[in-house]
Amino acid sequence: QVQLVESGGGLVQAGGSLRLSCAASGRTFRTYLMGWFRQAPGKEREFVAAMSWNGGSTNYADSVKGRFTISRDNAKNTVYLQMNSLKPEDTAAYYCAAGRTIATIRDYWGQGTQVTVSS
Repeated sequence: QVQLVESGGGLVQAGGSLRLSCAASGRTFRTYLMGWFRQAPGKEREFVAAMSWNGGSTNYADSVKGRFTISRDNAKNTVYLQMNSLKPEDTAAYYCAAGRTIATIRDYWGQGTQVTVSS
């Protein structure tokens, strides 16, 4: 069982940066693939980024490549999402997710943190 708690959301102007954090409970955190998803009002939840258990492999949605960076600190049971060059279309609730594999990455969810980018 993994419990996830996100933080770091807020209001930022276009072109600005934010770093989201996701603190995970459980001694097996380091064995989980971790990811970030987002959901804008009226839209489906979409994949943003994912990282393998050891940080050796990452994946990004095309819309955030080159602007967002996912990282993790297994000693702190925390995964991060550094978001640079933010755009108004990045406005959404951002959710941390965890699973044993990419197919099951949606097994566990955090409560979400709101990111609002003003133009």
